[in-house]
Amino acid sequence: MSKKETINFKKYLLWFWGIILGGFTIIVFIFLFASWGYLGALPTFKDLESPESNLATEVISSDGVTIGKYAKENRTPIKFNELPDNLVNALIATEDERFYEHSGIDFRGLTRAVLKPGSGGASTITQQLARMLFTGEKSRNKVKRVLEKVKEWVVATKLESQYTKQEIIAMYLNKYDFLNQAVGIRSAARIYFGKEPIALELNESAMLVGMLKNSSYFNPLRRAELVKQRRNVVLLQLSKNDFITEEEKVKLQQLSLGLNYTPERHDVGLATYFRAHLQKMMRTWVQENPKPNGEQYDIFSDGLKIFVTIDSRMQKYAEEAVSEHMANLQKHFFEEQKRNKTAPFYDLDSDEIERSYERAKKSSERYRRLRAVGKSSKEIDKIFNTKTEMSVFSWKGDKDTIMSPMDSIKYYKFFLRSGLLSIEPQTGHIKAWVGGIDNKHFKYDAVAQQKRQVGSTFKPFVYATAINQLRMSPCDELPNTPYTIPKGKYGIPQDWMPENSNGKYGGMITLKDALATSVNVISANLIDKVTPENVVRLAKAAGIDTEIPANPSLALGAVELSLLEMVSAYSTFANKGLRVRPMIITRIEDKNGTVLKDFTPQTQEVLSEESAYVILELLKGVTESGSGIRLRSTYTSGGTAVTGFPYLFTNPIAGKTGTTQNQSDGWFMGIVPNLTTGVWTGGEDRAVHFAGISKGQGATMALPTWALFMKKCYEDKTLKISKEDFIRPKELTINLDCAGKSEEEKNTNTGGDTDF
Repeated sequence: MSKKETINFKKYLLWFWGIILGGFTIIVFIFLFASWGYLGALPTFKDLESPESNLATEVISSDGVTIGKYAKENRTPIKFNELPDNLVNALIATEDERFYEHSGIDFRGLTRAVLKPGSGGASTITQQLARMLFTGEKSRNKVKRVLEKVKEWVVATKLESQYTKQEIIAMYLNKYDFLNQAVGIRSAARIYFGKEPIALELNESAMLVGMLKNSSYFNPLRRAELVKQRRNVVLLQLSKNDFITEEEKVKLQQLSLGLNYTPERHDVGLATYFRAHLQKMMRTWVQENPKPNGEQYDIFSDGLKIFVTIDSRMQKYAEEAVSEHMANLQKHFFEEQKRNKTAPFYDLDSDEIERSYERAKKSSERYRRLRAVGKSSKEIDKIFNTKTEMSVFSWKGDKDTIMSPMDSIKYYKFFLRSGLLSIEPQTGHIKAWVGGIDNKHFKYDAVAQQKRQVGSTFKPFVYATAINQLRMSPCDELPNTPYTIPKGKYGIPQDWMPENSNGKYGGMITLKDALATSVNVISANLIDKVTPENVVRLAKAAGIDTEIPANPSLALGAVELSLLEMVSAYSTFANKGLRVRPMIITRIEDKNGTVLKDFTPQTQEVLSEESAYVILELLKGVTESGSGIRLRSTYTSGGTAVTGFPYLFTNPIAGKTGTTQNQSDGWFMGIVPNLTTGVWTGGEDRAVHFAGISKGQGATMALPTWALFMKKCYEDKTLKISKEDFIRPKELTINLDCAGKSEEEKNTNTGGDTDF
C-alpha cells in the first residue's frame, strides 16, 4: 500500500513540473512569437524613436500666449521638465507605485492581481502607454485580450529600453485623452483650469490624474461629485506614499474642483474670426511650401507653431469693448423696434422683406445640407417651418428655446453686427481682430470678408490727394456753397451736385473745419481739383485693393470696402506716408522648432512725410471740434446708447467718423502714433438700422467701441500705447497755424457732437 502511494506521488510530481515547465515554455514562446511579430505587427525601432502622434498646430500671439489650435486631436506635447512635481507624484502614487523599480512589467503587481482579483490593476504606466501608442483599444474577446496583453508587455519592455522613465511619463500624459477636446496634459490643464501644466495646484493635478482611470466616466463637466470622489482617492494615495501629510490630505479633500473651464474650439476663445482667416491662409501656404520630401504639411496633425502678430491682451480688450458696447446698443435697438411695424427692417415693403428671409434661408448651412442629401424644396420648407429645440444667441448667454429654423433666421436679423481691427502702423502688425459679435452664431467676418459703404471715412483720401499734389494747407479756405460737376465730366451721365448733410451753407471754411464737420461740398470741390483718378491712385497705393470706380461720388465715400482695407490705408498716415502691408504671421516653425519661414514687412511710399503729417493734423480736428468730439466732451446727443460715456481723452487723437445713407453703416477710424484702429457697426441687411441719426451715426454706433478699447489699452501700461503727439517733420513748409482766422470764419465751424 505504501509502495503504491509512493509511485502515485512521483507521478503527480512529474505532472506538476511538466505543467509548470510546459506553461513556462509556452509563455516564452508566446513572448518570442509576439516579439517576432507573429501575433501582429509591432512597432519598429524607428517607430519607437518617434511614435505616431497627431500633434495640434499652435497659434502663438506676439506676447507668447497660445490663442488657438488647429487639430485632429487637440494635442500639444510638453517635456518632462514642464510638468509639476505634484502631478508626477500623483501619477506614480495612483497608477504605478513601483514605476521606478520595474522595467515595464511589474511582476509583483501581476502576481497580486492573479492571486487576489480586485486588489488593483497590474498594468504599469509603460504598459498603458504601449496600449495607447501601438495596440489600441482593449478587445472584449478574452483570447484576443490575452494576446493584446502580451503585445503590450513586449512593447512596454521595448519602450523602457528606448526611453528614460521621465520621457515615458511625459509621453503618457501627452497622449491621454482627457475628454472635452483636451487631448494631452497641456490641453487638459488649459481647458479645465485655464493654466499651463507647470502652474497646476496639487488638488488640480489630483483631479486630472483621477481622470486617467476612465475620462468618459470621470467627466468633470457632467459628474463633478463623482470626479471629486475620485480626486480624493488620488489624494489618499499621495498620503499613503508619503508625498503629502495626513493633514494636507484632509485639507485638500475638502476643496471644490475649482474648475475654470476654458474650451479650445474653433468658435470659442480669443480671436476666433482671426483664426478662421489664418486657417485659410495656412491652407494656401502649405500648398506652396512643401516639406523637404515633397509632402504637404498638415496643419491639423504636424504640430506646427504659427507665431502671429496678434497681442492676446489687446485682443481681449478689443473683444470686451465690442461686447460691452454692442450689448448696450442692442438694447436700444430692440426698444426702437417695438414701434416698428416692419421690424427689424426699414425702407422695405412686405415682398422685399420676404425675399430677404428667403435669401437668408438659402444661404444657411442647414439649407445646403438638406439640398446635399436630395431634399425637395417642399420638404425643405416643411423642415424650416417646423419647431424644434435649439440654442440661440443672446447677450446674456446662449438661450435654449423651441422655434423653427425660419423663426431663428428672423430672430437673428434683429441683431446688429460689428467689427474691429487694430494695426501697428510702423510694422503693419495686426494687433487685434474682432470679426463679429459671436463666432459660434455669426460666422461672417466683418474685418476681411465683408465690404460695406464707407461714407465720410473715405474723405481723408480726397484731402490727402489735394495736400500731396497741390500742397494745400488745413488753413486754406473754400466756399461753403453748392458745388456742381457737370454732366460728361469724368464720364458721369448727369450733373452731380451733392448736398451738405445738415443743409447749411454760406461763407468760407477752412479745410480743417470742413473735414472736422464732414462738409460734402468741400469734398466735391477738392475731388474736382485733383480728379477722381488721382484719388483712386492714392487710395490703392495706401492699401485699398478693391476696384474703385474713378467717379466724383468717391468724395462722399460711395464705395464698398472692407475694414481691413480701411485700417491698413489709414495706417499710412500714421507711418509718415509709408504703407506697410498688413502682417498676421511673423514666423512658422515645425514641431522640432526649426524655422520654416520668417515673414518680413513690405513697405511702399504713398505720401510725403509732410503730407502725411498734415493729414493727421486735419484728422485731429475731428476729435477736437468735429464729429469725434465725444471722445473729449462731457455732453452727447446719443444719450445712454453711447456706452461708457464720458471718455475724457486728453491726448492727441486723429480720427474720422462715417455714417452712410439711412444710418446703414456706422464707422470710426482712430489713430494714435503707434496704433490705428477702425470700427464698423451695422445690421446684416442694410435695411436693418436705427431710424434716426442720433443713435444711427458712426459717433454712436462705432466710436464708443473704439473709446472703450483704447481706455483698456491705456490702462495696461505693459502695452505702451502712445499718448504723445505725432512726430512733426523737421522740414514743414505747409502752414498749419490757423489761429489767425476771423470771427466770421470761426462761426462757420458747425462742429459738435453729431456726425454728418
